[in-house]
Amino acid sequence: MESRIQIDQLQPEAYKAMMALEGYLAKSELTPTHKELIKIRASQLNGCAFCINMHTRDALRQGEDQQRIFLLDAWRETMLYTPEEQAILALTEEITLIREKGLSNDTYKRALEVLSASYLAQVIMAITTINAWNRIAISTHKPLD
Repeated sequence: MESRIQIDQLQPEAYKAMMALEGYLAKSELTPTHKELIKIRASQLNGCAFCINMHTRDALRQGEDQQRIFLLDAWRETMLYTPEEQAILALTEEITLIREKGLSNDTYKRALEVLSASYLAQVIMAITTINAWNRIAISTHKPLD
């Protein structure tokens, strides 16, 4: 793959701003599992190799089951995910692919049935943040570590 600019080196203030979002998420109520499921699933949808690589390893280090990671792109076809995780994954897909149909009322209402309004707000911020990271990594061909 062709080498491209690395924004973290050329514009460290931009990365500092992105890291402020990560700091907010680190202090949020989101569980580590929920954060990694969001990051992996959004990165799969966006085709971000750098982020898929990073976040699958992070999830494994945190004790996530390999089978749940392997089957994440087929989560609807399994019983491996809790109702909360299913709502979070549906949100992740619709927000990541927002140009297709937006966030549907059904998905939004289902999320509020299993998540508090505050937790839902934090989930939306986590989805938004990983989508921004995916766009940076993909557009700059961020090399795998």
